[in-house]
Amino acid sequence: MKKNVILLILIFGYNSIFFAQRNSVNYWQQHVDYVMDVTMDVETFNYKGTQKIVYTNNSPDTLNKVFFHLYFNAFQPGSEMDIRSRTISDPDSRVMNRIQKLSEKDQGYLVVSDLTQDGRVLATTVAGTILEVTLDHPIAPGEQTTFEMNFNGQVPLNVRRSGKKSVEDVALSMAQWYPKLAEYDFEGWHADPYIGREFHGVWGNFELKLTIDGRYIVGGTGYLQNTEDIKIIPKSKKRNKKTNTWHFIAPNVHDFTWAADPDYIHDQLQIDNGPTLHFYYKNTLEEEYKKHWQDLQSITEKLMEFFSENIGPYPYEQYSVIQGGDGGMEYGMCTLITGKRSFSSLVGVTAHELAHTWFQFLMATNESKHPWMDEGFTEYICTMAEAEVVGVNENKYFKNAYKRYTDLVLSGKEQSQSTHADRYHYNLAYSISSYVKGAIFLRQLKYIIGENAFKKTLKKYYDLWAFKHPTPNDFIRCAELASGLELDWYLTDWTKTNNTIDYAVKSIEKKGQNKEITLERIGIMPMPIEIEVTFNDGNKKRFYIPIQMMRGEKPVKKSTKILNDWAWAYPTYSFMVEYNQEIQQVIIDPEQKIADINTNNNSLSTKQSEKTER
Repeated sequence: MKKNVILLILIFGYNSIFFAQRNSVNYWQQHVDYVMDVTMDVETFNYKGTQKIVYTNNSPDTLNKVFFHLYFNAFQPGSEMDIRSRTISDPDSRVMNRIQKLSEKDQGYLVVSDLTQDGRVLATTVAGTILEVTLDHPIAPGEQTTFEMNFNGQVPLNVRRSGKKSVEDVALSMAQWYPKLAEYDFEGWHADPYIGREFHGVWGNFELKLTIDGRYIVGGTGYLQNTEDIKIIPKSKKRNKKTNTWHFIAPNVHDFTWAADPDYIHDQLQIDNGPTLHFYYKNTLEEEYKKHWQDLQSITEKLMEFFSENIGPYPYEQYSVIQGGDGGMEYGMCTLITGKRSFSSLVGVTAHELAHTWFQFLMATNESKHPWMDEGFTEYICTMAEAEVVGVNENKYFKNAYKRYTDLVLSGKEQSQSTHADRYHYNLAYSISSYVKGAIFLRQLKYIIGENAFKKTLKKYYDLWAFKHPTPNDFIRCAELASGLELDWYLTDWTKTNNTIDYAVKSIEKKGQNKEITLERIGIMPMPIEIEVTFNDGNKKRFYIPIQMMRGEKPVKKSTKILNDWAWAYPTYSFMVEYNQEIQQVIIDPEQKIADINTNNNSLSTKQSEKTER
């Protein structure tokens, strides 16, 4: 399996060069290697460690400064996360004013000391959750430099995503816990303060030696290198000074997460010709929930197989589903999820977080700038997976999704999907825009380009952009290459504006022996349109109207008649129907694949049309 991982990494590295050359784009990304040695005190939940970073500047720019994320500083009264939660009108129920009320021992912090660059001490400034670093000497394009530091931290009470003593009494959920180098890409530095939203990290390799109380079981990112050295002390024994040092290696990831608890049950399931699945859940769970975790395991295997088949192979040797955190959150090779759930909820959250391995962990978009690309894509593909694996009703899900999107539009609270994740006026608007509207983006894309081209799009996206940092344009270019259609209009209208889709059947008129149907575009966003005409004898006929700016059309069934293009600027479109029976009804988008914000005008009967004319 290790050989396969290395081969995949080499292939993806080659593809990045090939893709760059083919498109005449000088794609590059930074690289970082971390070596950390950390000791955790489970009595005080304080920890200290050393960190050595070898940073490679693959950019064309000379760097005079760098930035580190100090995420745990967010869990202090008066932090930006605290203030934002107390001033936004619909705060996250998990946060509310909890940070403000944290006692000193339950607050979080992360402090860096003795930071050097190639052995020379550096000047630093702490700005909330960001460490600003002035370099001793610039890092020229193509050069490497080595940073070394000491750091110490305090694990906060589990308020959001990570921390100690979760609501389900998981001892340690260690996400966003170490000084993490900020990403620098073609847009510059991404040293965003941590306000509770999303992440963007540098691809690299991690090595961690974690020393912790011998009673604790640890799981998370990375491959354990010293299994034979780990001797778990039974929890029943009194506290002693015996510890274990867990040695992990994680190749080609952009984050490192771990969780630890003395009550973990650790189950394993080996997928044939695939990774080992690990499941960590507390032995103190009620028997009902323990059974849910046990029944989850074979389903997780099927979900993994679905994603690997429909997007691209899972490239690591393991994946862990770990009870911890405050809901569900994806990380490298693992997820932290709460464990006291109904079985359907446990399956649903696992499907969602596992899908994140592809969207955003492998295709590592900047979540802060494009949250819809990870949350929305994940929501779509996990719905498809659940439909196949456990029989979730896809149409029911999207009917509700379209309604939630429409309700947001009509509320006047919608903001463009190009809005930074931290800049939404309302948490609800962020959630619907990122999860719901993002999922609809893919469903509509499949409608626009056809199922076969859509499947090719997902695979091409994986082939070209796994282990990289794609942007929205990179994805839509994959769809264009797969379909042969022009799709920039779709990306622009749906993700960069609040333009909406609203088509109507305006009239049905007799023209001699034939009938003329007139449609109207009321919303400003264009879409290709499918129409179903039902005649009085019960027969039905399908029509398809491409939009001119697509410069083509998707494949349709032979029984469907392709009409002339509809140029966007024309508000109406008329076409003739030749049939010796009267028309009973005309329906736009009979399968409701497009997010038309007013479906009441999507159908018209001859009687209604005649009444309107009178």
